[in-house]
Amino acid sequence: MKSFYLTDAGKVRSHNEDSVIIVKNNDGEYLMAIADGMGGHSAGEVASSIAIGYLGKHFKETFLHLNKVNAVNWIRDAVEEINTLIFQHEKMHPESKGMGTTLVMAVLTKDYLLFGNVGDSSGFVMKDNKLHKVTYDHTLVNLLVSAGELTKEEASVHPKKNVLMKALGASLEIDVDIFDCDMDITEILLSSDGLTNMLDKEQIEKVLLSAGDVEDKVIKLIKKANNRGGTDNISVAYLIREEEGGKN
Repeated sequence: MKSFYLTDAGKVRSHNEDSVIIVKNNDGEYLMAIADGMGGHSAGEVASSIAIGYLGKHFKETFLHLNKVNAVNWIRDAVEEINTLIFQHEKMHPESKGMGTTLVMAVLTKDYLLFGNVGDSSGFVMKDNKLHKVTYDHTLVNLLVSAGELTKEEASVHPKKNVLMKALGASLEIDVDIFDCDMDITEILLSSDGLTNMLDKEQIEKVLLSAGDVEDKVIKLIKKANNRGGTDNISVAYLIREEEGGKN
C-alpha cells in the first residue's frame, strides 16, 4: 500500500478545524479517517481532534482479526463512543457548547473494505480508472434532492448547501452510515467538503489519473482547491492498493 494525508487551512479561514489520519495496525489493516469540526472558540478543532485521536488509538488496540460483521459493529461502537466523548467534553467546558464534527472513515483489510460516514465529508473509490463516490452527504440540500424538490444542479449553488442534518455532537443518539464495497478497487480517497466544494468529481478524478506519486496528487488536489478560492479547510487522505509483486 501507498498512502498519504494532508490538511490545509485554506485561503479564508484563520485556523484549521479539520483532523485527518491514516494508520496501520500490526496485521497490516488500514484505517483512514477525516473529521471536519464545527463550533466557536476553536471547539470544532477540539471535536475533530477527539474523533481522530480516539479512532487512531482504538484501531491499533482493538481492531485485530475482525470479520466483516464484527468490523461493522466496531465502526458503530467507535462512532457512538466518540459522540459520547464530545458531549462529555462539552459538559466540562461550557464555552464549547454547540461543538461537533463530521466523520468519514474507511477500514481496509485483505478481505473487505468498509466506509463509515456522518455528515458531509466524502469517501470515494477508484475502479477501472473511474472515480465513484461511496458516501451520502447528510445535508439539507441532499435531503431535498432525494425528495425531488431540488435538482443536483440547484443543490450545488443553494445558499444552504452546507447545512448539516447529522453530525457527531449534535444529538445524543447517533446513526452512522456504513457502506460495504467490493474489493475490485485500486484507490481510496477521503476528503472534507473544503475539497469537494471547490472541485467536482471529474476534476478530482483527473488529478488522481495524472502522473505523480501519492503525495504529489494529494498536494495537487489541495493546491487546486485553494486556487479556486480555498473557502474552507481542506483535508485529503489517499491510499493506493498494490497488486501482488508490488506493482500498482
